Amino acid sequence: MDKRIPVTLLTGFLGSGKTTLLQKLLHHEGMKDTAVIINEIGVAGLDHILARNVEDNYVKDNTVLLGSGCLCCTLRSELASTMRDLFFKRELNAVPHFTRLVIETTGLADPAHILANLLNEDIIIDHYRLDAVIVTVDSQYGMEQIQRHAEARKQAAIADVLLTSKVDLASNAQLEALSSELKNINPGATQHHITHGEIEPKAIIDVGLFNFASKQAQPLRWLRAPTSSPTKYAALAQPVHDDAVRNFTVTLPAPLSFSQLEPALISLCQTYHERLLRMKGILHVSDYPAPLAIHAVQHTLYPFTPLVGWSEENPQSRLVFIGKGLDEMAIRKKLMQI
Repeated sequence: MDKRIPVTLLTGFLGSGKTTLLQKLLHHEGMKDTAVIINEIGVAGLDHILARNVEDNYVKDNTVLLGSGCLCCTLRSELASTMRDLFFKRELNAVPHFTRLVIETTGLADPAHILANLLNEDIIIDHYRLDAVIVTVDSQYGMEQIQRHAEARKQAAIADVLLTSKVDLASNAQLEALSSELKNINPGATQHHITHGEIEPKAIIDVGLFNFASKQAQPLRWLRAPTSSPTKYAALAQPVHDDAVRNFTVTLPAPLSFSQLEPALISLCQTYHERLLRMKGILHVSDYPAPLAIHAVQHTLYPFTPLVGWSEENPQSRLVFIGKGLDEMAIRKKLMQI
């Protein structure tokens, strides 16, 4: 079991309901022992974002301890610095001992850029792990935002879980059209409909590689490989467009050696750089006793996680690619030549 602190990245376009969702989550019994970093633009800070009550109290440096047990702070400097400070304060008992972290971003944030910068910090990698990217999408205006704004489309593409908000304000036709569009952008993501920010935390917290309650790895859930039939390798791969965000799965031939595969994965990261929004994979390799979970964002391939104690009835190595203008034909060819 990975003992690092799980991190949930909560993002979504302007007005999509992140704040309402966060308010409800932070006063939920299932969210106690959670720390939250809020990337708020402006001077209102936590008082503006959080529904405070008489049990809440300021701890230090604009950090609020909610009556529910959640610890919240406003981002005032670099995100990595704030995460380091929180961890060391936790170790020194200067703040309550939180067991998970939620990061709420601004509506125009590029989640791939945040992950790339965040996960390049050694001290962050040592003490935190990404659990999932949760994205809110406005049921009324989400379709227009996705079509007009690159940020909204990238947020939807990189999500592990998509939350369609304010469903009480949208027609069935709007909801069906938006759900279909989100599935086209990100067929592997889990979708939920929410009203007034109401959702059980278990639907979006601890939904990544490890289940916090069972202490067991859930690799297939974490991978979220698209369920639709993949294109038949290079011959039918879609043409490349610089503005096209795509999501596809590559199944790798066996037997496979990680020592042979790793250089190719690093090369792909370097080739596509910022166009590679995210890559996730489960590898069954001959040079490690357990399957490996791998994760890459943009130009960086992060250290793998051994899935000790987990196995599949029919072991199969696969990689999920999410990116903008990725050349699926070239990627498949490169990986098949290993």
